[in-house]
Amino acid sequence: MAKAAKSATKYYGTGRRKSSVARVNLVPGKGKITINKRDIDEYFGLETLKVIVRQPLVATDTLDKYDVIVNVRGGGTTGQAGAVRHGIARALLKVDSDEFRPTLKKAGFLTRDPRMKERKKYGLKAARRAPQFSKR
Repeated sequence: MAKAAKSATKYYGTGRRKSSVARVNLVPGKGKITINKRDIDEYFGLETLKVIVRQPLVATDTLDKYDVIVNVRGGGTTGQAGAVRHGIARALLKVDSDEFRPTLKKAGFLTRDPRMKERKKYGLKAARRAPQFSKR
C-alpha cells in the first residue's frame, strides 16, 4: 500500500519546431529516453539528432537523473529532434527554474525557433523557384 500512496513526480513541457510538436514528460529515473514508445537509438538513426535531444540534459547535468518520455508528431526528423530539445528544456524549468534557467537561456534552448517554411507564390513553382526560362 505504501508504494501506491507515493506517486512519481512528473514534469511536463511542450516543444515546437517547424511543424513538429513534442509533448515531453520528465520522470525521476536512470536517464532512459523514450520517443513515441521507442528507444531514442531506434527512433533517431543519426547520432547528431541524438546529441541535439540530449543537449539540455547535458547542460544542466541531469542526464542520469530523469527518464524522458516523449510523444512527438509532425514534420521531419530534424524538426522533431529540435522540438524534443525545446520540450525537455521547458520541462527542466518546472524541475528547478532558478537553477536551470540561466544555463538553458544562455545555450538558447528556451527560445522557440521561429523559422518556418515560406509559402508558395502564384506564377512560381515553389516559394521562390521560377519556371525555367527559354528564349524560344
